[in-house]
Amino acid sequence: MYSSQLTPPDADAPATVPRVAPDAEERTRDRVLHAVLHQGPVSAAELGEDLGFTPAAVRRHLDALSRDGLVEVKLVANQPAGAGRPARRYVLSHRGQTKLGNDYLDIATSALADLAATAGDEAVQAFAARRFEKMERRYRPVVEAAGESLADRAEALSQALSGDGFVASTRNVGFNQPAATMQSMQLCQGHCPIQDLAREFPVFCDEETKVFARLLGVDVRRLSTLASGGHVCTTHIPMGRNQTPQQAEKRTRVKLTKQERPR
Repeated sequence: MYSSQLTPPDADAPATVPRVAPDAEERTRDRVLHAVLHQGPVSAAELGEDLGFTPAAVRRHLDALSRDGLVEVKLVANQPAGAGRPARRYVLSHRGQTKLGNDYLDIATSALADLAATAGDEAVQAFAARRFEKMERRYRPVVEAAGESLADRAEALSQALSGDGFVASTRNVGFNQPAATMQSMQLCQGHCPIQDLAREFPVFCDEETKVFARLLGVDVRRLSTLASGGHVCTTHIPMGRNQTPQQAEKRTRVKLTKQERPR
């Protein structure tokens, strides 16, 4: 005869953790990975607030992504004074960048290596220039539609880049400085679909920088690239040079004949 009494649970036994379907877990982890891509460097607290996760849940996913080598921690000085312990911020690792879209780059890298071997580095540079000329033709109407303001043009360029998967953004630098020449913007790209290719052939980064300069109409400077180990590609845009220069006093040159010249 069966006992009518139920066996009481063991008080020392660990609480049962609800199991999450592997597919759902993977999708959630991908959401965290893409959030790091778009927002990095970003803190765990910021990710949790943006995605609606508890601090424990977001840290569990970040730990898993870190173990897989897809994200890494970057120590960032506290703003604005930089005092105290550096804050922990998450960014995509090189492996994470590769997971999100560097398809066929091994084949392309090998093909360009063969091109360089048979036709020289000039042929690779010409190929890169042609590739970015196509980008320039597509972006120019978008940038010019933004008007004469350099800030608006830079923002339009950022949006065009994001549309092509570069996850771009802009931020102002030095706008609290009294001198206009100290003001600048930084154009940041959180993802580069050809990162591994550009690592082997930096001319691709050089040609892209030239396109930015032509589209914006100012000399820009690359501060960092994903291909060289940076966590984002950062382009410095000097805003002070966008000031309309005062028109110089017009000078009239008078041509004197031989007889009119003073003796």
